[in-house]
Amino acid sequence: MDIFQVFIVQPIFNLLIGIYSFIPGRDFGVALIIFTVLIRFAMWPLVKKQLHQTKAMQKMQPELAKIKVETKGNKQLESARMMELYKKHDINPFRSIGILFIQLPIFIALYQVIQVFTLHRDQIDKMTYGFMKFLGPVQDIIAHPEHFNNKMLGFLDLTGRAITSNPFAVNIVLLILAVGAAYTQYVMAKQITPKQPGPKKRLRDILNEASDGKKADQSEMNSVMMGSMTKFLPIMMLFIMISLPGAIALYYTVSNLVAVLQQRHILKEDATEMIEIADEAPTAGLHKKATAKAREKEAQTAQIIRIKARDSSSWKSKKKE
Repeated sequence: MDIFQVFIVQPIFNLLIGIYSFIPGRDFGVALIIFTVLIRFAMWPLVKKQLHQTKAMQKMQPELAKIKVETKGNKQLESARMMELYKKHDINPFRSIGILFIQLPIFIALYQVIQVFTLHRDQIDKMTYGFMKFLGPVQDIIAHPEHFNNKMLGFLDLTGRAITSNPFAVNIVLLILAVGAAYTQYVMAKQITPKQPGPKKRLRDILNEASDGKKADQSEMNSVMMGSMTKFLPIMMLFIMISLPGAIALYYTVSNLVAVLQQRHILKEDATEMIEIADEAPTAGLHKKATAKAREKEAQTAQIIRIKARDSSSWKSKKKE
């Protein structure tokens, strides 16, 4: 087995089969739900840290708008002051990618685990840890792989797909599950999307302004792109889910539902705690403000020097004439 199999796929396989072994009736769907909830709560510290940052980003939107007004179109100065603001609130745009880096390997590994349970049951013995083989249900599955119950609540085959190669063979329950995965993805993304002050612009409006010679505002472009991705990703997720085993759609739906509840708890019930974190500005914060003002002064000085240099060049050319 390769590194991914040893460190990601095999642990997930054994955790899942262990949960399955202790569930009365050996229900794979219930085991998968419990597994998903455990994974989401294991990611709680990372989720909480990410949402603290989201709250801080929402809170500083008025300050970003104020910077745009004060810099009067000076993009270099605006970028410098925005970076100072991000440092003040301890915001790192790449921090939110951490959850994706954790979820994606689990998603891929879970698909491989389902493949073992459905198409490669001869590998169950090799994938199972030695100490797990002492469990009676695990021994039964190893000896009789056909005894593995891949259904949820006795009727929903989680190894099947919502839409198969036969266009008339549609599993309504799995299709609803795929739609649920897409919808919960949208709700989860909508929860953490920072609200932009002022009227909302569409991408078409920004492109029209750019064609008229107006320089595009980067923050407006980011906001529009984020809004578009919030709507596009669930649609893409729907098409992915209808083509994968129902167990994946179940995992993703439950994971999103738990994430929505986690985010609601952190963003609303723990709002006071997060505001205190977002407001934390040690004495270094005063230094940062001073630095921002110093940079503003330097930018203005540089602009005056450029104007003087341009005037001097113009004067010399007139003198030669």
